[in-house]
Amino acid sequence: MATQVRAAQTAIEMVVSPRADDQLVLACGRFSVGIVGFEWAGPHRLRFRSGVDGADLELLDVLETEHVGERFAEVVLVSGDGIFAGTISRLAMTSGTEVTVVTRPDACSRRLRMAAKSVLHIDFDPSASMEAA
Repeated sequence: MATQVRAAQTAIEMVVSPRADDQLVLACGRFSVGIVGFEWAGPHRLRFRSGVDGADLELLDVLETEHVGERFAEVVLVSGDGIFAGTISRLAMTSGTEVTVVTRPDACSRRLRMAAKSVLHIDFDPSASMEAA
């Protein structure tokens, strides 16, 4: 799992270059919090929640309750899950926030692609970097 986190960060940073003043919010399941929190290099906030959609629900909570549209002109969402489509669509319509989605080419829902201002693809296969248990 540690190798997966580092590989994911590398793949993301190849298409999105983080700036010093960016706010990075990571979300994961509660059993991954230690590995994700320690293996991701650089400053970040870490949110976690149990359950199948726990990480997604944590990110949705940030997008919907932390006045993101008032604070940021641009949001980069690394996901392919359609659960975010309505929220990012509302963000764009109510505040003009531009949302870029970063996703694997084969893992992005149609609804999310349509809601985003732009979509960037990463070359990342989560199963290829799995460590032996």
